[in-house]
Amino acid sequence: MKSFDRAISFFPKRQAIVSAGLVLVMSMLAGCGSSGTSGTTATSAPTTAATTAATAAAAATTAPSAAPKALVPTTLILNWFAEPEHGGNFAAVAKGFYKDAGLDVTLTPGGPQVSSTQIVASGKAQFGMANGDDILVARQEGIPIVAIATSLQKSPQALFYHKDSGIKDFSDLNGHKVYVASTASFWQYMKKKYKLDNAQEMKYTGQLVNFVNDKNALTQGYVTSEPFTLDQQKVEYGTLLNADSGYNIYAGVYFTTEKMIAEHPDQVKAFVEATVKGWDYYKDHWEEINPFIKEKNPDMGLDMMKYSALKEMDFAFGGDAVALGTGIMTKERWEEVQKQLVEVGVLKKTEDINKVFTTQFLPKK
Repeated sequence: MKSFDRAISFFPKRQAIVSAGLVLVMSMLAGCGSSGTSGTTATSAPTTAATTAATAAAAATTAPSAAPKALVPTTLILNWFAEPEHGGNFAAVAKGFYKDAGLDVTLTPGGPQVSSTQIVASGKAQFGMANGDDILVARQEGIPIVAIATSLQKSPQALFYHKDSGIKDFSDLNGHKVYVASTASFWQYMKKKYKLDNAQEMKYTGQLVNFVNDKNALTQGYVTSEPFTLDQQKVEYGTLLNADSGYNIYAGVYFTTEKMIAEHPDQVKAFVEATVKGWDYYKDHWEEINPFIKEKNPDMGLDMMKYSALKEMDFAFGGDAVALGTGIMTKERWEEVQKQLVEVGVLKKTEDINKVFTTQFLPKK
Protein backbone atom coordinates (compact mmCIF):
# COMPACT_ATOMS: atom_id res chain seq x y z
CA MET A 1 0.00 0.00 0.00
CA LYS A 2 1.19 3.53 -0.60
CA SER A 3 0.80 4.28 3.09
CA PHE A 4 -1.73 7.06 2.37
CA ASP A 5 1.06 8.93 0.60
CA ARG A 6 -0.92 10.30 -2.32
CA ALA A 7 -3.43 13.17 -2.49
CA ILE A 8 -6.78 11.44 -2.28
CA SER A 9 -8.63 14.55 -3.39
CA PHE A 10 -7.15 14.21 -6.87
CA PHE A 11 -7.74 10.49 -7.30
CA PRO A 12 -11.35 9.71 -6.34
CA LYS A 13 -11.97 6.10 -5.57
CA ARG A 14 -13.49 4.05 -8.34
CA GLN A 15 -14.03 0.38 -8.64
CA ALA A 16 -11.41 -0.54 -11.25
CA ILE A 17 -12.08 -4.12 -12.04
CA VAL A 18 -10.96 -5.16 -15.47
CA SER A 19 -11.63 -8.81 -16.24
CA ALA A 20 -11.86 -11.10 -19.18
CA GLY A 21 -14.30 -14.01 -19.47
CA LEU A 22 -13.26 -17.62 -19.01
CA VAL A 23 -12.91 -19.67 -22.19
CA LEU A 24 -13.56 -23.41 -22.17
CA VAL A 25 -14.00 -25.29 -25.43
CA MET A 26 -14.58 -29.09 -25.42
CA SER A 27 -13.95 -31.27 -28.46
CA MET A 28 -15.79 -34.48 -29.17
CA LEU A 29 -13.66 -37.32 -30.36
CA ALA A 30 -14.99 -39.59 -33.07
CA GLY A 31 -13.56 -41.88 -35.65
CA CYS A 32 -14.61 -43.47 -38.83
CA GLY A 33 -13.40 -46.61 -40.54
CA SER A 34 -14.33 -49.28 -43.08
CA SER A 35 -17.27 -51.54 -42.51
CA GLY A 36 -16.68 -55.24 -41.84
CA THR A 37 -17.91 -58.29 -39.95
CA SER A 38 -15.75 -60.58 -37.87
CA GLY A 39 -15.18 -63.87 -39.61
CA THR A 40 -16.42 -62.65 -43.01
CA THR A 41 -14.88 -60.94 -45.99
CA ALA A 42 -15.68 -57.22 -46.26
CA THR A 43 -17.04 -56.08 -49.59
CA SER A 44 -15.99 -52.57 -50.68
CA ALA A 45 -18.67 -50.26 -52.04
CA PRO A 46 -18.00 -48.46 -55.32
CA THR A 47 -16.04 -45.21 -54.76
CA THR A 48 -17.33 -42.01 -56.29
CA ALA A 49 -16.22 -38.38 -56.10
CA ALA A 50 -19.25 -37.57 -53.97
CA THR A 51 -18.61 -40.28 -51.38
CA THR A 52 -14.92 -39.40 -51.23
CA ALA A 53 -15.71 -35.74 -50.51
CA ALA A 54 -18.28 -36.70 -47.91
CA THR A 55 -15.82 -38.99 -46.16
CA ALA A 56 -13.14 -36.29 -46.12
CA ALA A 57 -15.54 -33.73 -44.68
CA ALA A 58 -16.64 -36.12 -41.95
CA ALA A 59 -13.03 -36.87 -41.05
CA ALA A 60 -12.23 -33.16 -40.84
CA THR A 61 -15.13 -32.43 -38.50
CA THR A 62 -14.61 -35.42 -36.24
CA ALA A 63 -10.81 -35.47 -36.02
CA PRO A 64 -9.52 -35.12 -32.45
CA SER A 65 -8.27 -31.61 -31.48
CA ALA A 66 -6.69 -30.25 -28.32
CA ALA A 67 -9.05 -28.08 -26.26
CA PRO A 68 -7.59 -24.71 -25.27
CA LYS A 69 -6.77 -24.37 -21.60
CA ALA A 70 -9.10 -22.34 -19.41
CA LEU A 71 -7.73 -18.97 -18.30
CA VAL A 72 -6.69 -18.88 -14.66
CA PRO A 73 -8.65 -16.28 -12.62
CA THR A 74 -6.06 -13.89 -11.17
CA THR A 75 -6.37 -10.70 -9.12
CA LEU A 76 -3.85 -7.86 -8.75
CA ILE A 77 -4.44 -5.37 -5.92
CA LEU A 78 -3.11 -2.01 -7.12
CA ASN A 79 -1.40 0.36 -4.69
CA TRP A 80 -3.72 3.27 -5.50
CA PHE A 81 -6.65 4.21 -7.68
CA ALA A 82 -6.25 3.65 -11.44
CA GLU A 83 -3.53 5.95 -12.83
CA PRO A 84 -0.56 5.99 -15.23
CA GLU A 85 1.63 4.52 -12.48
CA HIS A 86 -0.26 1.30 -13.35
CA GLY A 87 0.14 1.82 -17.10
CA GLY A 88 1.91 -1.48 -17.70
CA ASN A 89 -0.89 -3.48 -16.09
CA PHE A 90 -3.64 -1.72 -18.01
CA ALA A 91 -1.67 -2.18 -21.22
CA ALA A 92 -1.32 -5.91 -20.48
CA VAL A 93 -5.10 -6.16 -20.05
CA ALA A 94 -6.01 -3.99 -23.04
CA LYS A 95 -3.62 -5.71 -25.45
CA GLY A 96 -4.39 -9.23 -24.23
CA PHE A 97 -0.91 -9.99 -22.88
CA TYR A 98 -2.33 -11.57 -19.72
CA LYS A 99 -4.78 -13.67 -21.76
CA ASP A 100 -1.96 -14.82 -24.02
CA ALA A 101 -0.14 -15.93 -20.86
CA GLY A 102 -3.16 -17.95 -19.73
CA LEU A 103 -4.40 -15.52 -17.07
CA ASP A 104 -7.78 -13.83 -16.59
CA VAL A 105 -6.53 -10.79 -14.66
CA THR A 106 -8.71 -8.48 -12.59
CA LEU A 107 -7.18 -5.13 -11.58
CA THR A 108 -8.59 -4.02 -8.22
CA PRO A 109 -7.93 -0.47 -6.96
CA GLY A 110 -6.06 0.27 -3.77
CA GLY A 111 -6.37 3.38 -1.64
CA PRO A 112 -5.79 4.73 1.88
CA GLN A 113 -7.97 2.07 3.49
CA VAL A 114 -6.69 -0.88 1.43
CA SER A 115 -3.84 -3.11 2.61
CA SER A 116 -2.60 -4.98 -0.43
CA THR A 117 -0.16 -7.01 1.65
CA GLN A 118 -2.87 -8.35 3.96
CA ILE A 119 -5.28 -9.08 1.11
CA VAL A 120 -2.68 -11.07 -0.81
CA ALA A 121 -1.52 -12.85 2.34
CA SER A 122 -5.11 -13.89 3.06
CA GLY A 123 -5.37 -15.57 -0.33
CA LYS A 124 -8.11 -13.25 -1.60
CA ALA A 125 -5.76 -12.03 -4.34
CA GLN A 126 -2.74 -13.61 -5.98
CA PHE A 127 -0.64 -10.47 -6.53
CA GLY A 128 -0.30 -6.98 -5.07
CA MET A 129 1.66 -3.74 -5.36
CA ALA A 130 3.47 -1.90 -2.56
CA ASN A 131 6.60 0.13 -1.96
CA GLY A 132 9.75 -1.81 -1.18
CA ASP A 133 9.97 -0.64 2.43
CA ASP A 134 6.34 -1.70 3.01
CA ILE A 135 7.24 -5.21 1.90
CA LEU A 136 10.16 -5.35 4.35
CA VAL A 137 7.92 -4.15 7.18
CA ALA A 138 5.20 -6.65 6.26
CA ARG A 139 7.65 -9.54 6.35
CA GLN A 140 8.89 -8.43 9.79
CA GLU A 141 5.25 -8.58 10.91
CA GLY A 142 5.05 -12.19 9.78
CA ILE A 143 3.37 -11.69 6.41
CA PRO A 144 5.12 -14.15 4.03
CA ILE A 145 5.22 -12.08 0.83
CA VAL A 146 7.98 -11.90 -1.77
CA ALA A 147 8.80 -9.12 -4.26
CA ILE A 148 8.86 -10.47 -7.84
CA ALA A 149 9.36 -7.31 -9.97
CA THR A 150 9.15 -3.54 -9.72
CA SER A 151 7.31 -1.02 -11.86
CA LEU A 152 9.56 1.89 -10.85
CA GLN A 153 13.32 1.76 -10.40
CA LYS A 154 13.22 4.90 -8.25
CA SER A 155 10.43 6.31 -6.12
CA PRO A 156 8.88 9.58 -7.37
CA GLN A 157 7.91 10.44 -3.79
CA ALA A 158 9.15 13.84 -2.61
CA LEU A 159 8.72 16.72 -0.18
CA PHE A 160 7.34 19.94 -1.64
CA TYR A 161 8.19 23.38 -0.21
CA HIS A 162 7.45 27.00 -1.10
CA LYS A 163 10.24 28.61 -3.10
CA ASP A 164 10.37 31.67 -0.86
CA SER A 165 10.67 29.58 2.34
CA GLY A 166 14.47 29.56 2.29
CA ILE A 167 14.65 25.76 2.02
CA LYS A 168 17.38 24.35 -0.20
CA ASP A 169 18.13 20.93 1.26
CA PHE A 170 16.78 18.33 3.69
CA SER A 171 18.87 19.82 6.49
CA ASP A 172 16.84 23.06 6.24
CA LEU A 173 13.59 21.50 7.49
CA ASN A 174 14.04 22.38 11.16
CA GLY A 175 11.53 25.04 12.24
CA HIS A 176 9.06 24.10 9.50
CA LYS A 177 5.80 22.16 9.53
CA VAL A 178 6.08 18.94 7.55
CA TYR A 179 2.91 17.12 6.51
CA VAL A 180 3.75 13.41 6.37
CA ALA A 181 1.90 10.14 6.90
CA SER A 182 2.38 8.54 10.28
CA THR A 183 3.59 5.33 8.61
CA ALA A 184 6.13 7.10 6.38
CA SER A 185 9.40 5.21 6.88
CA PHE A 186 11.28 7.74 4.74
CA TRP A 187 10.53 10.42 7.32
CA GLN A 188 12.05 8.35 10.13
CA TYR A 189 15.19 8.03 8.03
CA MET A 190 15.36 11.74 7.23
CA LYS A 191 14.81 12.83 10.83
CA LYS A 192 17.77 10.80 12.03
CA LYS A 193 20.15 11.49 9.15
CA TYR A 194 19.56 15.26 9.04
CA LYS A 195 18.92 15.75 12.78
CA LEU A 196 15.46 17.22 12.27
CA ASP A 197 14.56 17.42 15.95
CA ASN A 198 12.93 20.83 15.50
CA ALA A 199 10.86 20.00 12.45
CA GLN A 200 7.16 20.02 13.34
CA GLU A 201 5.58 16.80 12.13
CA MET A 202 2.00 17.33 10.98
CA LYS A 203 -0.66 14.77 10.06
CA TYR A 204 -0.88 14.28 6.33
CA THR A 205 -4.53 14.20 5.23
CA GLY A 206 -4.10 13.69 1.52
CA GLN A 207 -5.04 17.32 0.85
CA LEU A 208 -2.76 20.09 -0.46
CA VAL A 209 -4.74 22.95 1.07
CA ASN A 210 -2.73 23.12 4.32
CA PHE A 211 0.51 23.30 2.37
CA VAL A 212 -0.79 25.87 -0.11
CA ASN A 213 -2.00 28.19 2.68
CA ASP A 214 1.16 28.01 4.80
CA LYS A 215 4.29 29.44 3.16
CA ASN A 216 6.54 27.77 5.74
CA ALA A 217 5.06 24.29 5.42
CA LEU A 218 6.15 21.25 3.44
CA THR A 219 4.11 18.29 2.27
CA GLN A 220 4.80 14.86 0.93
CA GLY A 221 3.66 13.96 -2.56
CA TYR A 222 4.69 12.48 -5.88
CA VAL A 223 6.54 14.41 -8.59
CA THR A 224 4.43 12.53 -11.14
CA SER A 225 1.17 14.10 -9.92
CA GLU A 226 1.22 16.91 -7.33
CA PRO A 227 3.20 19.37 -9.50
CA PHE A 228 0.41 19.28 -12.09
CA THR A 229 -2.09 20.52 -9.51
CA LEU A 230 0.29 23.04 -7.94
CA ASP A 231 1.06 24.50 -11.36
CA GLN A 232 -2.65 24.91 -12.03
CA GLN A 233 -2.99 26.77 -8.73
CA LYS A 234 0.03 28.89 -9.66
CA VAL A 235 1.94 27.89 -6.53
CA GLU A 236 5.68 28.47 -6.73
CA TYR A 237 7.27 25.43 -5.16
CA GLY A 238 10.49 23.49 -4.87
CA THR A 239 11.03 19.74 -4.66
CA LEU A 240 13.21 17.49 -2.54
CA LEU A 241 13.12 14.00 -4.07
CA ASN A 242 13.21 11.40 -1.31
CA ALA A 243 15.71 9.26 -3.21
CA ASP A 244 18.17 12.16 -3.15
CA SER A 245 18.26 11.92 0.65
CA GLY A 246 19.84 8.48 0.34
CA TYR A 247 16.58 6.62 0.96
CA ASN A 248 16.32 4.94 -2.44
CA ILE A 249 13.51 2.39 -2.37
CA TYR A 250 11.84 0.56 -5.23
CA ALA A 251 8.30 1.85 -5.79
CA GLY A 252 5.25 0.08 -7.14
CA VAL A 253 6.75 -3.34 -6.39
CA TYR A 254 4.82 -6.43 -7.47
CA PHE A 255 4.64 -9.18 -4.88
CA THR A 256 3.03 -12.51 -4.15
CA THR A 257 3.19 -15.08 -1.36
CA GLU A 258 5.81 -17.70 -0.66
CA LYS A 259 3.02 -20.28 -1.03
CA MET A 260 2.08 -19.02 -4.50
CA ILE A 261 5.69 -19.25 -5.65
CA ALA A 262 6.02 -22.79 -4.27
CA GLU A 263 2.71 -24.13 -5.62
CA HIS A 264 2.16 -22.14 -8.83
CA PRO A 265 5.52 -20.89 -10.16
CA ASP A 266 4.19 -21.13 -13.73
CA GLN A 267 1.43 -18.63 -12.95
CA VAL A 268 3.87 -16.27 -11.24
CA LYS A 269 6.17 -16.42 -14.25
CA ALA A 270 3.27 -15.84 -16.63
CA PHE A 271 2.11 -12.80 -14.62
CA VAL A 272 5.57 -11.23 -14.41
CA GLU A 273 6.40 -11.72 -18.07
CA ALA A 274 3.05 -10.34 -19.25
CA THR A 275 3.37 -7.36 -16.88
CA VAL A 276 6.85 -6.53 -18.16
CA LYS A 277 5.54 -6.80 -21.71
CA GLY A 278 2.74 -4.43 -20.75
CA TRP A 279 5.17 -1.85 -19.36
CA ASP A 280 7.37 -2.05 -22.44
CA TYR A 281 4.27 -1.44 -24.56
CA TYR A 282 3.05 1.44 -22.39
CA LYS A 283 6.42 3.16 -22.75
CA ASP A 284 5.76 3.92 -26.42
CA HIS A 285 1.95 3.77 -26.49
CA TRP A 286 0.80 5.57 -23.34
CA GLU A 287 -1.51 7.80 -25.38
CA GLU A 288 -3.38 4.69 -26.54
CA ILE A 289 -3.66 3.15 -23.05
CA ASN A 290 -4.48 6.25 -20.95
CA PRO A 291 -8.12 6.45 -22.13
CA PHE A 292 -8.53 2.87 -20.93
CA ILE A 293 -7.21 3.90 -17.50
CA LYS A 294 -9.56 6.89 -17.49
CA GLU A 295 -12.54 4.54 -17.85
CA LYS A 296 -11.65 3.23 -14.39
CA ASN A 297 -10.92 6.66 -12.92
CA PRO A 298 -13.15 9.14 -14.84
CA ASP A 299 -12.29 12.12 -12.62
CA MET A 300 -8.60 12.01 -13.58
CA GLY A 301 -8.24 14.01 -16.79
CA LEU A 302 -6.23 12.89 -19.79
CA ASP A 303 -4.09 16.02 -19.50
CA MET A 304 -3.01 14.99 -16.01
CA MET A 305 -2.47 11.41 -17.18
CA LYS A 306 -0.23 12.70 -19.95
CA TYR A 307 1.79 14.67 -17.40
CA SER A 308 2.15 11.61 -15.14
CA ALA A 309 3.05 9.25 -17.97
CA LEU A 310 5.82 11.49 -19.28
CA LYS A 311 7.20 12.18 -15.80
CA GLU A 312 7.34 8.53 -14.78
CA MET A 313 9.35 7.29 -17.77
CA ASP A 314 12.76 7.89 -16.21
CA PHE A 315 11.58 6.35 -12.94
CA ALA A 316 10.34 3.20 -14.70
CA PHE A 317 12.92 2.69 -17.42
CA GLY A 318 16.02 4.42 -16.07
CA GLY A 319 18.63 3.16 -13.63
CA ASP A 320 19.36 -0.55 -13.73
CA ALA A 321 16.48 -1.14 -16.15
CA VAL A 322 18.54 0.35 -18.98
CA ALA A 323 21.05 -2.49 -18.91
CA LEU A 324 19.17 -5.24 -17.07
CA GLY A 325 15.61 -4.83 -18.33
CA THR A 326 12.21 -3.58 -17.19
CA GLY A 327 11.22 -4.64 -13.67
CA ILE A 328 14.71 -5.60 -12.51
CA MET A 329 15.74 -5.39 -8.83
CA THR A 330 19.15 -5.89 -7.23
CA LYS A 331 20.30 -7.46 -4.00
CA GLU A 332 22.44 -4.41 -3.16
CA ARG A 333 19.47 -2.02 -3.28
CA TRP A 334 17.30 -4.24 -1.10
CA GLU A 335 20.05 -4.77 1.45
CA GLU A 336 20.74 -1.04 1.69
CA VAL A 337 17.10 -0.15 2.42
CA GLN A 338 16.80 -2.97 4.95
CA LYS A 339 19.92 -1.71 6.73
CA GLN A 340 18.55 1.85 6.83
CA LEU A 341 15.26 0.69 8.32
CA VAL A 342 17.04 -1.26 11.03
CA GLU A 343 19.21 1.75 11.88
CA VAL A 344 16.18 4.00 12.43
CA GLY A 345 14.23 1.36 14.34
CA VAL A 346 11.51 0.67 11.77
CA LEU A 347 12.80 -2.90 11.53
CA LYS A 348 14.03 -4.82 14.56
CA LYS A 349 16.47 -7.01 12.67
CA THR A 350 17.71 -7.97 9.23
CA GLU A 351 16.76 -11.15 7.46
CA ASP A 352 18.12 -13.10 4.50
CA ILE A 353 17.42 -10.69 1.65
CA ASN A 354 17.10 -13.61 -0.76
CA LYS A 355 13.82 -14.42 0.98
CA VAL A 356 12.53 -10.87 0.44
CA PHE A 357 12.75 -10.69 -3.34
CA THR A 358 13.48 -12.78 -6.41
CA THR A 359 14.24 -12.05 -10.07
CA GLN A 360 13.76 -15.65 -11.22
CA PHE A 361 10.49 -14.87 -12.99
CA LEU A 362 11.71 -11.82 -14.95
CA PRO A 363 12.30 -12.34 -18.67
CA LYS A 364 15.96 -12.54 -19.63
CA LYS A 365 17.25 -9.52 -21.48
